[in-house]
Amino acid sequence: MAKAEASVEELVSMIERGELRLPEMQRQYVWRSTRVRDLLDSLYRGYPSGAILLWETDEAVPLQSFAVSQSHNPYQSTRLLLDGQQRLTSLSAVIRGEPVSVRGRRRPIDLLFNLEHPDQLAVVTEVDENGDDAEVDEEGELGGDEADASEDELLTRFNKMSFVVATRKLEQLPQWVKVSEVFKTDSDAPFLKRAGVSGFDDPRYEKYSQRLARLRGIRKYVYRMDVLERTLSYDEVTEIFVRVNSLGAKLRSSDLALAQITAKWRHSLQTFLDFQSACAQNGFELDLGLHLKNLMAFATGQSRFLTVGSLTLDVLQQAWKEACEGMEFAINFARSNLGIDSPALLSSPFLLVVLAYFGHRRNYALSTEEAQQLRYWALAANAKGRFSRGSSETILDQDLATIRNGGGVHELIDRLRLQFGRLDITPEELEGRNQRSALFKTMFLAFRAAGAKDWRSHLAIALDHSGSQHRLQFHHIFPKALLRGSYTPREADDIANLAFIGGKTNRAISDKAPVAYLLPLVAQHGAAPFAAQCIPVEEELLALDHYKAFLQERRKRIAAALNAFIHAAA
Repeated sequence: MAKAEASVEELVSMIERGELRLPEMQRQYVWRSTRVRDLLDSLYRGYPSGAILLWETDEAVPLQSFAVSQSHNPYQSTRLLLDGQQRLTSLSAVIRGEPVSVRGRRRPIDLLFNLEHPDQLAVVTEVDENGDDAEVDEEGELGGDEADASEDELLTRFNKMSFVVATRKLEQLPQWVKVSEVFKTDSDAPFLKRAGVSGFDDPRYEKYSQRLARLRGIRKYVYRMDVLERTLSYDEVTEIFVRVNSLGAKLRSSDLALAQITAKWRHSLQTFLDFQSACAQNGFELDLGLHLKNLMAFATGQSRFLTVGSLTLDVLQQAWKEACEGMEFAINFARSNLGIDSPALLSSPFLLVVLAYFGHRRNYALSTEEAQQLRYWALAANAKGRFSRGSSETILDQDLATIRNGGGVHELIDRLRLQFGRLDITPEELEGRNQRSALFKTMFLAFRAAGAKDWRSHLAIALDHSGSQHRLQFHHIFPKALLRGSYTPREADDIANLAFIGGKTNRAISDKAPVAYLLPLVAQHGAAPFAAQCIPVEEELLALDHYKAFLQERRKRIAAALNAFIHAAA
């Protein structure tokens, strides 16, 4: 294995010219903007950033596209990137100012650089494996409570950072400059002028100029490269790829399985991506790993990837065909029978794998009673978070084994009862839960089924409303600002204090007390809009000193509504 070095600038140029390509075995680009922000910050400070693994080959290797644009490579010889895709794609997007394609969407990675950042590292990066971004909610599940956010607190935090994900408000401040704009020119003048630096005698002139030069210096950052020999075969390189990433625990098991599958089934990646895209067009944008797990379920009757290397090409191709049919059934059942029209309403997408496999084993012919019982199992499992506790893969495999061994819905329900005891939801079960709870998703489903609407526009609550005025948000009935000092943040975020309304209504209410905004709305529209969301409107319960009594009463009503929804006829 040869050793080499290349600067960021050289590697980005290789990507742009099409000289550096991605083999089919690689996972897709998955980084969020905050990960790119942290990479830029590390390079800006000169911190180590790992090595790059390449393979030079003349072999006709199945390829996939980078998430940024490339020219056609006119040369027969190809350099394939085996390790470093996330870093180099991110750097290419930022330095070139290119949009990046992530799961079928195209958007720029827009970062801002703070000319006034502290000299010393003031903010410790918090790695969130769930991918929640503090600055920009890129994915969003059930909206947010913008009215409760403290802009002063956020700005204070951002001012301690060197790089942040761009927001419109920060872009207006003179000390923040767009990173991609800095890389487009070697002139500091436009950035200094915008920051109010009028001449050489300004004490900020030298500091800002040095920092801009240091930022541009990221292009000269040198990566060490390990280059695999041309004599290696594609199968050998796939094995190296799997071993390297297994040892470093950099990739998920599904990413490593994809490498093994594509090595055996050449050009299959596009087949997988096409089906992933078709599901997304039907409202279910699911991770490719979930589709591969479904493939394993249909190929082996269990969900783990341990045996993927032993599967023959014929088995993989037949199982994929059946897995696609099963997933289509699962999505249709979720939409039509459960009222779940988005993955955001699933406590775990593993639920779809069970539905898919069950439908397949029943040859997609269910009796009326069986369909009703399957609806009950799915909604109860979703509300209780069956696949969100403990070893989720073990629990998934238990359900798949039940189905594989001829068990029906009653056996699935028995397993659910064995895990949780009683399946009815109690008021006590809601206590202390917040918007991240599986019960919060079921609460939305139950309220929507009950006809819940925004309190001003009277639009039925939905996840896909257009425009910031109507986009769904969760609203604190007793605003957090009102509760601060009297109740804990945990009590303020209690699930029984949350309701679903549109953005404009949420902003209009702001931090008003419920007696000030809710009672006039009741007088104007009646109690029905609030009954649909189980909100008590008795004046004595809306007083600040009766907050805990309000929560207790609303939990009783929510629990009753959830049980009625789960047990309802399809």
